[in-house]
Amino acid sequence: MTSAERPDVALAWVSRSKARDLLEHIGRDERPVTHEVLDELPPGKVLAHLRSVLVATGTLPPRDERLIALEKRITETVQARTDLAERRILHGYAVWHHMRRLRRRLGEDHATRLQDLNVRCHVTAADSFLTWLNREGLTLGTCTQPDLERWMADATVGYRDETGHFVRWSVQHRHANGLTYGTVRWTGPQGAIDSEKRWADARRLLADDTLPTPDRVVGLLLILYAQKIATISQLTVDDVHIDGDTVTITFGSSPVVLPTPLASLVRDLVATRRGKAKIGTPDDCPWLFPGGHPGRPLTDSQIGKRLHSIGIRPKQDRSTALFTLATELPAAILARMLGVHIKVAVQWQKASAGDWAAYAADVSCRSTENR
Repeated sequence: MTSAERPDVALAWVSRSKARDLLEHIGRDERPVTHEVLDELPPGKVLAHLRSVLVATGTLPPRDERLIALEKRITETVQARTDLAERRILHGYAVWHHMRRLRRRLGEDHATRLQDLNVRCHVTAADSFLTWLNREGLTLGTCTQPDLERWMADATVGYRDETGHFVRWSVQHRHANGLTYGTVRWTGPQGAIDSEKRWADARRLLADDTLPTPDRVVGLLLILYAQKIATISQLTVDDVHIDGDTVTITFGSSPVVLPTPLASLVRDLVATRRGKAKIGTPDDCPWLFPGGHPGRPLTDSQIGKRLHSIGIRPKQDRSTALFTLATELPAAILARMLGVHIKVAVQWQKASAGDWAAYAADVSCRSTENR
């Protein structure tokens, strides 16, 4: 707090009743301030902000708060089931299947909003299906295919794809017998592919200096390089390399050289980036897009709102970008440059009807002619 650029802002925050009461409560506790001590306090925005301040200033070690909240939610959902057999099944599905896979995938990284949402939706679907079975006087073991199809015919049920995953998992682990629930194969983008709008948006973001620089850069990274919001939010200054007039940014395993107009915007962003946090923001904040909490980047939802406010529709515009790039680049190059999985790149290449056997033959012919 003493290092805040605006001491008056820091004092104003401390003077608020909720912040003052929280600090007084912590002050009366004789124990050292730890994450576990803060976990005992009622959750809220003030506590979350204070925790981020303490982490950013080195008072507390970094912790994946999204993952902690997800674990708590899963524990509450599992414990709420009164039937012990159902509780055991849901625990196996949520903890031993989804959470174990998520932790293995994360490694040292923190969970993203989409990863968190994916697990929550699958666990909610499994819990809801078990509740429906219970209401019908059934269990996973006694549920038959006609029973499952009766559930599928109900227009009011939700999480159909996620429930299908739970049913297949249950059959695989012998909690259910004789049930089949087909998967839906992705066949390509569902929304309109509007390349003209893509280039019009790109020209507008490059030229309109009335828009905030961070919003312009985010929008251009999405519509030119098909980057997901979750990926953009996690970019750091170390992902940007400036060497004279050349600016590169790394999304995957290979750096991408930025064209001059976008390179200039990224230079300005690196030099002027600032988050909204007035207390506890570290001088060496690594994020390319700092957020409202000290030491943290902009959240996915905040980036999404800012894009919508400038006329960018993230899902549709990213699909257009991926579709277009897949017609221009081989899948292997697409994966390395954009940081997408090779299987995803191949799927988009097939959806865009990119024929890279013909591409290779054309390149070979051109090489022969040059010789």
